[in-house]
Amino acid sequence: MEHLRHRERFLRHTISAPFIYAVFFGFVILDVLVEIYHRICFPLYGLPLVDRNKYIKFDRHRLPYLSMLQKINCAYCSYGNWVINYIREIVAQTEIYWCGIQSKKDPNFIPPEHHKNFLPYWDEKAFFEEYGYDKKDCKLFH
Repeated sequence: MEHLRHRERFLRHTISAPFIYAVFFGFVILDVLVEIYHRICFPLYGLPLVDRNKYIKFDRHRLPYLSMLQKINCAYCSYGNWVINYIREIVAQTEIYWCGIQSKKDPNFIPPEHHKNFLPYWDEKAFFEEYGYDKKDCKLFH
């Protein structure tokens, strides 16, 4: 709660509140849409569902020394962070299933952890060897 060290910024914090809380609706919509995708498509792909319970933790509202506003703020941040983390895992599993090729090396890009197991960028031989088919089989968009 770094903001408590900056009581002189109260007005700035108050002005920023509508912008912070407006994102809540985006989180909820994204959560619902990704969950629909997850529940329909993962079974179609034969992928196990991501366990939502491993990504959610609402417990700070139980702390008796927090004010009601602080508890609400903590609940909001918990939801925002866990829903993004949960969605990140669903998107990662989707990327592993559908892509599996590293991006071109770039010192300004921080690749997700799961990319370490992907095929190297621009390695055509490794691609065709890994997936066991011939280049002539790739006619969908050629």
